[in-house]
Amino acid sequence: MKVKMILPALTEAESPLWRPIKYSLFPPLGLATLAAYLSPDDEVDLQDQHVEVLNLDDEPDLVLIQVYITNAYRAYRIADHYREKGAYVILGGLHVTALPDEAAAHADSIFLGPAEESFPRFLQDFRNKVPQKIYRSTIRTLHNIPKIRRDLIKRNRYLVPNSIVVTRGCPHHCDFCYKDAFYEGGKSFYTQLVDDALAEIDALPGKHLYFLDDHLLGNKKFASELFEGMQGMNRVFQGAATIASILDGDLIEKAAKAGLRSVFVGFETFSHENLKMSNKKQNLARDYTEAVERLHSLGIMINGSFVFGLDHDDKDVFKRTVDWGVQNAITTSTFHILTPYPGTRLFNDMEQARRITSRNWDLYDTRHVVYRTTNLTIKELEEGYNWAYDEFYSWSNIFEASWQHDSLKHKLKHLFYTGGWKKFEPLWNFIIKTGGLNTMLPLLESILSKVNQKETKHSEIIQPSIIQ
Repeated sequence: MKVKMILPALTEAESPLWRPIKYSLFPPLGLATLAAYLSPDDEVDLQDQHVEVLNLDDEPDLVLIQVYITNAYRAYRIADHYREKGAYVILGGLHVTALPDEAAAHADSIFLGPAEESFPRFLQDFRNKVPQKIYRSTIRTLHNIPKIRRDLIKRNRYLVPNSIVVTRGCPHHCDFCYKDAFYEGGKSFYTQLVDDALAEIDALPGKHLYFLDDHLLGNKKFASELFEGMQGMNRVFQGAATIASILDGDLIEKAAKAGLRSVFVGFETFSHENLKMSNKKQNLARDYTEAVERLHSLGIMINGSFVFGLDHDDKDVFKRTVDWGVQNAITTSTFHILTPYPGTRLFNDMEQARRITSRNWDLYDTRHVVYRTTNLTIKELEEGYNWAYDEFYSWSNIFEASWQHDSLKHKLKHLFYTGGWKKFEPLWNFIIKTGGLNTMLPLLESILSKVNQKETKHSEIIQPSIIQ
């Protein structure tokens, strides 16, 4: 059987502001995971439109397409194209789960929720010529799943080919989170067996890893055993964690000892009222600055996530956020305009209040305003968002933030990482076009090398309180 697996490009990847390096970071692990359930006799072609031109002239028997909100229209066109050619087309992913009726019009079968259990059922039905229209995830487990088909991944086209996911979902339930609806109807957070995760890590070449888990520290027992098992592997890695998991206990110290050198942290907002209305309980009554100091004491760089446009934001929120990020030496910042994704509680609440102003999914890219705002006008919000990016990544602020660190090595790491990521676009574009992204891995590993600093003892962490 000929099988085609496609990740269509996100709409923002074709905008004038497109940064090719941003969309050349990680391979489509979800599709490579499902490919492991196919027969060894099946001919499989996995294509990622972010890093290659799609070949649509082939004649596959089965086509799988992963759908996100801003590639939905493109995914539907590709699906319609292959159905007209006689292929059996299945659609899955976050957007399909959020809006199944919309997706079903373009597919022979749709998948709702994670597919580790439902895809093998589909394959059996398909081979028996009795496929169903809808497959729902009913069993949530990562125990004894087959090895990801990494042989299908074109490693030389990605900066971080060693991306890995050892958990699914998140233990928290923020109102604006797109993932919450995806895991409805079963476990919303679950992990691999530690030994399986360690075996997968051990099989990956090189030194660098990037954990794409929504919350790598979400299960303390699993994470603790994972980090203990990783000691001695000589790895450097990046991942995501919450403020609470950074401040509580000694898990972040174990992560640093295992090789954690950079972490994505969802600060989102400094407003107590915004946190409450967003159900972001894990940030309530937490001292952001103390979390930052703890990470810096361990030599861990920080990618901070911030959301603009929550109902209690005012005109000063952009400057306050940028100033805080620079003064606290946040290495990189990811800014977002609040986006009410379909399937979230935020979308449902705004739709009920008649605040949704557009259902053009191409605009749901966290860079456009698609809802009726409160304290800020649409113009103020979009202009403030753009200003925040320009200001945070100005050379003056990059230098100022870098020099907030104590050690010279940490200052230089910050400077090279932030400047290299945002200020050398022509160089990145050249490297991508010449197929040399993998040659940059040693440089990345060098920048992520260990900073020897005095560790902050847990007993020295003061009682945290939210920054106002």
